[in-house]
Amino acid sequence: MDTILAQPLTDQAFAPFGKVIDCNRNPDFAINNGMCDRYHALAEAEADGEGAKTIISVGMGRPYPLPLKLKMVERHPFGSQAFIPMEPNPFLVIVAPDIDGVPGQPLAFYAEIGQGVHYFKNTWHGVLTPLDKPTNFIIVDRQGVENNLEEFFFPTPYQVQLA
Repeated sequence: MDTILAQPLTDQAFAPFGKVIDCNRNPDFAINNGMCDRYHALAEAEADGEGAKTIISVGMGRPYPLPLKLKMVERHPFGSQAFIPMEPNPFLVIVAPDIDGVPGQPLAFYAEIGQGVHYFKNTWHGVLTPLDKPTNFIIVDRQGVENNLEEFFFPTPYQVQLA
């Protein structure tokens, strides 16, 4: 079983797969008479297809023990997807480049408190993976007529651990 070390989640390292939704920086501007700092337009949702729309959901992710046995990744061919934690808990972000329609060598990132992710449409990624305790996540994705889920099971699982 090959081992993948989860690296820090940075804008540059994650750029081929999506956008880091990061509030660990200065806000873009203040709103509500200066009582709210706004981090503006951190990502743009994509929703292609018949009757498609962007939806917002909440998911309660159960924690995974490390090292993680990575058996499967998924992608969404008609729309992007974002995971934004509602509590200050870290989580793993797993992605893989597309190689002729199948995932290549996976990469793993460690999302710090204050970070979320926005996967571009058709990007291979792991499932929602909180680490320490159950965590609610805001999920922004596409709803439409077409099946927007494709799964790939690796012939040999990978082992993911923190660097």
